[in-house]
Amino acid sequence: MKLTAAIAGAMVLAVGVATAQQKIGHVNTEAIMSKLPDAADAQRQLDVLVGEWQRELDRMQDEWKRKFEEYDQKKLIMTDARRAESERELRELDQRIAEYRNQKFGQNGELFQKQNDLMKPVQDRVFKAIQDVATEEGFDYVLDQSGEILMMYANPVYDLTQKVLARLQAATSLPKTN
Repeated sequence: MKLTAAIAGAMVLAVGVATAQQKIGHVNTEAIMSKLPDAADAQRQLDVLVGEWQRELDRMQDEWKRKFEEYDQKKLIMTDARRAESERELRELDQRIAEYRNQKFGQNGELFQKQNDLMKPVQDRVFKAIQDVATEEGFDYVLDQSGEILMMYANPVYDLTQKVLARLQAATSLPKTN
């Protein structure tokens, strides 16, 4: 029993020593991206596209709603053939709406592709700056606190956000911010 406790104690001590030798920093990529003009420009371009696509989708949905209301009001006086034709038109329009939504906003839709085309170069620059700062400062790990990672505590001494932003500003001559 004493041997097991001693082994467990030694393992905890070894893990503690190994962890103490690692340097961990954190950044807020959301804050960094919000201060980069090329990221803001890319976002504006995306917003314009999304607005255009959404207006077209709204137009299609309004058309479907108008046709449905017309059908609903007249279905009792329609012939069976005309009723079947109207229902077929509604189904086809509904299918076109679903296809358009998927084509523009779906998992592999145009929005995803355009977002990748516009934002990837900016994200690559930010990632490279993070790697450079981390390497130069001797960090073993850098966590991004703007995403899904929950940090209960982060010592601001290890916040690399301003250093990464300064690196990017020096490379692109951005106005300095605090």
